[in-house]
Amino acid sequence: MKQLLLAFQFLTILPLRVSGHISDEEIGNSAVFFPAVGVFQGLLAAATAHISAKFLGGEVASAVIVLALSLSNGGFHLDGLADTFDALAIKSGGDRESDIKKRLSAMKDSATGPIGTAAIVFVLLLKFLLVKGLFFGVPRAAFYSFLFLMPIYSRWAMVPPMYHGRAAREDGLGKIFTDNAVPAVLMFSSLLAFVISMLVYTVWIRRAFAMKGLIVLLLLFALLYLFGVASERYCRRRFGGLTGDIFGAIGELSEIIFLTGVTVWLLSFT
Repeated sequence: MKQLLLAFQFLTILPLRVSGHISDEEIGNSAVFFPAVGVFQGLLAAATAHISAKFLGGEVASAVIVLALSLSNGGFHLDGLADTFDALAIKSGGDRESDIKKRLSAMKDSATGPIGTAAIVFVLLLKFLLVKGLFFGVPRAAFYSFLFLMPIYSRWAMVPPMYHGRAAREDGLGKIFTDNAVPAVLMFSSLLAFVISMLVYTVWIRRAFAMKGLIVLLLLFALLYLFGVASERYCRRRFGGLTGDIFGAIGELSEIIFLTGVTVWLLSFT
């Protein structure tokens, strides 16, 4: 139960408090329940879609959905996205170690630069357009299903890089999570995300798309795993490893990948 509460504490703005001593191992093990936090945010997104579409229409509802998801985690992931892209924008001086120090220093800077601001704008815009496209492009039950699954997949997508990666700094959440991402954390978080997605497929998505719906969910599962691993490899070269900001960026970009994958699949194969 403590690890579940910790997962909600890290990924949402819910006022949850965990009493007693909290070890680094317990914090790292909380990643097992990242998909469970995604369930909460998925329910929030689906409920927001249902209520706002009823009174405001599909276009405005799409914007309200994106806003609700961003507010549910206090904009922490968007902040991590901005910090990551600001750091990536720093030009190389030719010395790898010096470049890494400059990027990590920029990532800690509380001010958001133009590249970070642009990253936030483009991510929010893409989410809005992709959610809007799904709202008008698929049966309503399927739309709610994909919307519900999006944060589950994206929260889980942060776990594979934790397992495969290493920390860029000797302190902070990045090191806590990477140092304690044992095989059981990856296995059980993946199993949880997979079981939830199969339940959603069986109850709702299968009615609209039959086996095609199952195929796209499995492909997205594999795609996000590969994205997480590729992100870790890239960040190891650019930053020397992973940080908490980078995990936030991976979460935001994973939502884009999930929505884009569903949209491309709908346009190509249905």
